[in-house]
Amino acid sequence: QVQLVESGGGLVQPGGSLTLSCAASGITFSLWNLGWYRRAPGKQRELVAAVTSGSKTNYADSVKGRFTISRDNAKNMVYLQMNSLKPEDTAVYYCNAESWSTNFWGRGTQVTVSS
Repeated sequence: QVQLVESGGGLVQPGGSLTLSCAASGITFSLWNLGWYRRAPGKQRELVAAVTSGSKTNYADSVKGRFTISRDNAKNMVYLQMNSLKPEDTAVYYCNAESWSTNFWGRGTQVTVSS
């Protein structure tokens, strides 16, 4: 059974930082592409950042220079370091694992950026 479990969300002030974590089980972790997506209220889900099985990274333009995705294959973990957070980063953040068009999703973690 595949499970992706996100943690680390919360309330943070503008300009602050958060690190999201995603623990994966039930997959051969190192072979999967991993990503963080988000869905803001009233908007569609969008890709925030992704890291391939070969550790190549990709970021949405809106987060470039502020967010960093990383993976630890030994621990079956993927992280999203978020700095200089803005109110428009408020969303539910989802962890995704993808391989050969098969996708698994976590349940999400809420990130709220507000003063």
